[in-house]
Amino acid sequence: MRDPVLFAIPFFLLLLILEWTAARTLDQLSTDERSPSGSYQRRDAWASISMGLVSVATTGAWKLLALLGYAAIYAYVAPWHLPSTAWYTWVVAIVGVDFLFYAYHRIAHRVRLVWATHQAHHSSQYFNFATALRQKWNNSGEILIWIPLPLLGIPPWMVFASFSVNLIYQFWVHTERIDEMWRPFEYVFNTPSHHRVHHGMDPEYLDKNYGGILILWDRLFGTYQDELFRPHYGLTKQVSTYNIWTLQTHEYVAIARDVTRADRMRDRLGYVFGPPGWTPHPLVGSDAAAPASSGGAPATSRP
Repeated sequence: MRDPVLFAIPFFLLLLILEWTAARTLDQLSTDERSPSGSYQRRDAWASISMGLVSVATTGAWKLLALLGYAAIYAYVAPWHLPSTAWYTWVVAIVGVDFLFYAYHRIAHRVRLVWATHQAHHSSQYFNFATALRQKWNNSGEILIWIPLPLLGIPPWMVFASFSVNLIYQFWVHTERIDEMWRPFEYVFNTPSHHRVHHGMDPEYLDKNYGGILILWDRLFGTYQDELFRPHYGLTKQVSTYNIWTLQTHEYVAIARDVTRADRMRDRLGYVFGPPGWTPHPLVGSDAAAPASSGGAPATSRP
């Protein structure tokens, strides 16, 4: 009940209302043939907010499950216990969560089964504070990726608190109202400019800028991309619905359909564990066309 995210929700909603109100005025003045920068579409925004509200409950359930495992690892497996009162424990926890978030986020864009849990966040064709609330309901991947932290002796509650800090930070980067910032800050931290790139479905922006708090991970591991132009947002295969259940589950259905239609085990595995949009190669000498994948490639845009 003391999750920092819960205390941040009123501020999320206040900023969302302010941005939405400003967007209504600016939309009337815009001559952009596309959706005006930072604009809102009512049904899209309500779908995002609804998914965020459901995710509060689902994330709590996943954390409760993880707590049992983390507590056992921390108590019986960790070779030492870092003191929760020491400043360096917080540094290890926050930086560790951020690095593991980068790793998980990158996996989520390159492994279709994991992408199925994450794609809902990228499904909006708008980029605003409401999009930040369009969260997944299946946190199983993140729960697994955090296991090294209690193993290093970080108390489980600090792991959860650090992830909440990470999540709160990422809210403000989901906006088109903030242009590029002070260059040293842009070099080290994730910013709206970096995250707009991540949410873009344009070829130049796909699979870039995975960082949560720090953009340094992308610079270090070759996944960084500057913002060259205003992105087109959403999935490479857009999902034309505002039904939140469909938005969360349609990729699982597509995977099941592709696996059922596949004739070879290697193709079934490819549809599940290959990158989004993966299609099998035909057998050597075969004239049969490869079945088309129903899964869309991840859109790396500014989340």
